Amino acid sequence: MNAMLKFSRGVDWMNDRLGRSLIWLILAAVLISAGNAIVRKAFDTSSNALLEIQWYLFASVFMLGAGFAFLKNAHVRIDFISNHLSAKTRNIIDIVGIVVFLFPLCYMLVVISWPLFVNAWNSGEMSQNAGGLIRWPMYALIPLGFTLLGLQGASELIKRAAFLAGAAPDAIGHEATAAKDEIGHEIEEHAAHVREEVR
Repeated sequence: MNAMLKFSRGVDWMNDRLGRSLIWLILAAVLISAGNAIVRKAFDTSSNALLEIQWYLFASVFMLGAGFAFLKNAHVRIDFISNHLSAKTRNIIDIVGIVVFLFPLCYMLVVISWPLFVNAWNSGEMSQNAGGLIRWPMYALIPLGFTLLGLQGASELIKRAAFLAGAAPDAIGHEATAAKDEIGHEIEEHAAHVREEVR
């Protein structure tokens, strides 16, 4: 179990670092989008490459950030039902969801998307728009993104199993409590700052 938890921590560290770095891609997409709009209005011209790089960056954030979202427990969960379940039941539901739904989905999409990437790489596929970008980086995001999501799924599966075995804390409950404590602390700090300004 210790070796598996060590693997889990390694995957968590990788997806956490990657997820935090994706913030810069969002900033780049916003700046490029604003620049395109300004140039289009001011000079009545545009670049297909710059237009396409916006959705390349946008797609990169979503495909590469899926594992990070899973790590942070930011995916959709029906909280009003989940909050009424015991920690053991929540973890069992997560294990079933990961094994029955997440792993097959990730495997299927990696298998289906890999040949698309290889074909685009070998052919040097380009955008059909004049001055557009090469396509293989976007095709590569699909198998890469679902591989990262699958790895995070394995990490979460290990954490859920470790909790049920009594070898680790509840990853779901711990994350939620930590997030609430952090938000509560920030609110208290802000309120104290406002009170000082009023005085």
